Amino acid sequence: MGWALNHVLYRTSVTGRSNVPATGPVIFAGNHISFLDGPVMFGASPRAMHILVKKEMFTGFLGRVLRASGQLAVDRTGDRAALLAAKAVLDAGRCVGILPEGTRGSGEASAINKGVAWLALNSGATVVPVAILGTRMGGEHLDAVPRPRRRLHVSFGGALNVSRRPGETGRVSMDRAGTEIRAALARHVQDSILRTGQPLPDADSPQERHEAVAGTPADHPIRNVQ
Repeated sequence: MGWALNHVLYRTSVTGRSNVPATGPVIFAGNHISFLDGPVMFGASPRAMHILVKKEMFTGFLGRVLRASGQLAVDRTGDRAALLAAKAVLDAGRCVGILPEGTRGSGEASAINKGVAWLALNSGATVVPVAILGTRMGGEHLDAVPRPRRRLHVSFGGALNVSRRPGETGRVSMDRAGTEIRAALARHVQDSILRTGQPLPDADSPQERHEAVAGTPADHPIRNVQ
């Protein structure tokens, strides 16, 4: 599905594949502007990934496709089971994709949820920031479908690793890791904008946002997941 989107329906340029470790657990953390971001990131990656997708998407034909491709259902109100399933994937040396902004917006990564930091700290996985541009442009509605043959851009940024420091509490570690991951993603998005000339879209009002492919909401008590 992702390959067809990138190579048949749209024209997707992909850069930075060499930044993705060839082996070992990887968390792909992408910015979020469109419901297509997850599939486009999936199709552009040099390694297969299991993406956290809202459970409401697992119905009908699409649900069968998501299950067959190994994607992970997540409850947007808070889902420790989804986090543990994602950790199990990483513990097996595979890859997880997450859009840590949680909701579709401008995609500038001004804030992210804590799920990605929890996963990174508890799995030891490498985090690769992913900039996704062109899946929504200008003032297009959050549910807009990009016209066929549009140029999309996916860029895999420099990998980073986060870990707990001696004497640091779990909450402090997670806050610091989240800050480091958010900064790396935001910086990579801006670098990709400068390189491609493709700006981010306008952000719709918060009440119009939808969580299509998301991580754990920021207010979920993931500190209780051990």
